Amino acid sequence: MMEDNIFLKNRKKLDLADYMKAQENGRENLGTELPVAVYRLLEYSIREELTSRLGKEEQIGIFRSAGYRAGTYFAEKYLDSSLELSEFTAQLQKRMEEFKMGVLRIEKFDEETGKMILSVSEDADCSGLPLLGETVCNYDEGFLAGILSSYTGKPYSATEVNCWATGDRVCRFRADIDE
Repeated sequence: MMEDNIFLKNRKKLDLADYMKAQENGRENLGTELPVAVYRLLEYSIREELTSRLGKEEQIGIFRSAGYRAGTYFAEKYLDSSLELSEFTAQLQKRMEEFKMGVLRIEKFDEETGKMILSVSEDADCSGLPLLGETVCNYDEGFLAGILSSYTGKPYSATEVNCWATGDRVCRFRADIDE
């Protein structure tokens, strides 16, 4: 039994950062990239399992929370939060393309309220999906909110308003500061 292993007795519980460090030398032959099909296999099988066990609303909440956690980590690890907004968003756009997550565009920004409209084309989550009649990028909602919250120090939320799965050809998000 694993609990009886003396080498595991005082082991610290791993968090997201620990798991992310493990990627640095684990795939010396295959490398760090994998096809979108594999990502979607993971994402949509988890989505189906959570929905069947907990219901759709709970699944959506879990995906948003996981995305938020990942967005916060991504901002802290891969982005320079000391940059001015225009430089920060340019860096975010570049990083998202480097990681092949999608092509980000800031469509509107209100400096007074902090409200934003962002779009992501070629989104790893949904580009190419059939028409489903609903938005599906809940993880991305959390991811963008986590990045914006980390950068601004203010609690952001993001809501997808257009999606490939609703017949659009980009995913569009409204981001607001939670009051």
